[in-house]
Amino acid sequence: MNILILGGGGREHALAWAVMQNPKCDKLIVAPGNAGIAMIAECASLDIEDGARVVDFAVANSIDFVIVGPEAPLAAGVSDMLREAGLLVFGPSAAAAKLEASKSFTKEICDAAGAPTAAWRRFTEAGPAKDYVQAQGAPIVVKADGLAAGKGVVVAETVEQAIEAIDEMFGGAFGAAGAEVVVEEFMTGEEASFFVLCDGETVLPVGTAQDHKRIGEGDTGPNTGGMGAYSPAPIMTDAVAELALEEIVRPTMAEMARRGTPYQGVLYVGLMIEDGRPRLVEYNVRFGDPECQVLMMRLGAQALDLMHACAEGRLDEARVNWADDHAMTVVMAAEGYPGAYEKGATIGGLERLPEDSRNMVFHAGTAEKDGRIVAAGGRVLNVTARGDTLAEARERAYAVCDAIEWPGAVFRRDIGWRALK
Repeated sequence: MNILILGGGGREHALAWAVMQNPKCDKLIVAPGNAGIAMIAECASLDIEDGARVVDFAVANSIDFVIVGPEAPLAAGVSDMLREAGLLVFGPSAAAAKLEASKSFTKEICDAAGAPTAAWRRFTEAGPAKDYVQAQGAPIVVKADGLAAGKGVVVAETVEQAIEAIDEMFGGAFGAAGAEVVVEEFMTGEEASFFVLCDGETVLPVGTAQDHKRIGEGDTGPNTGGMGAYSPAPIMTDAVAELALEEIVRPTMAEMARRGTPYQGVLYVGLMIEDGRPRLVEYNVRFGDPECQVLMMRLGAQALDLMHACAEGRLDEARVNWADDHAMTVVMAAEGYPGAYEKGATIGGLERLPEDSRNMVFHAGTAEKDGRIVAAGGRVLNVTARGDTLAEARERAYAVCDAIEWPGAVFRRDIGWRALK
């Protein structure tokens, strides 16, 4: 089949790599792609949030299956327009994508479904939000209601930090995403990511992971889009996973269907786990980045079969075949990230690195310039490795990091520390 993947980051490189392992893929186009993706697939310049243009492109290129990578085109209704044009799509409708596009919508769904999550309040003005924070005290969590590229969440350790975050959000730091703000109870425990596929009726778990949001080692410093991840997550035992399915995921899916907006696609379930009990932190309506990289390394070619079955409503007959292995990805970022960062630095040595089913460098923010690979974003490379143990995967990943010639690279040396401590 001819396949189109929308997106151009590390997640989409990992998806493209997995899809290309499957012999059912005859042709793969990624829009817009990046310098690493261009080495394995055709890249196309395309505004992926313009549904009409995406439809025209897919029809003109005889595309059989579209995989939507990032959240923005989903929230913009691109999957709806593709379906209306008779194309097979992996990704939820705009109405279902509100599970990520609006924090308050998700909270309302959880309340209706009885899914355990943090206590919360929504605010449209700074004054009442500040009063609420003063009354509740700290630590407390302040979230921009809309999409903010994974950066619209502040875990405030003091009331002053929370008030500053409220001012920033209502002051336009996240654009329209901060027009409304959700203030939440601070939950204690250990975070994990649980990924399931949903076809509107059937729910199929496809993996667990833990990421590292903070820029600094020991989980210090400001939040980022993610500095590394590993899979599986040891805290996601069979018992915890079953509780998450029965108390959180399935009730949410039932509530979405009851409202006439059944969910179809991957659902990223962010959990806080304490004393063996999971509570929902957030939903994302796409694979996480960098969690997707470790999941795709472990799933390989079957990832395409699973996504295709999901899009066709056949998840009841699908099965996930897991190897008894581990994967880790280390994000190499540009100096200054997550603040102002340098662009244009040359990255050398990539052509000498092993690239196979156990070692891959997935590109995120890269570009090709005069035959060179240069840094073109904040998070630039995702060095990913598999091993029989997490320690082996970690050793492989850091060996590759050290072989990359990029003096200005910033990356954490402690990815996986919770599982390995």
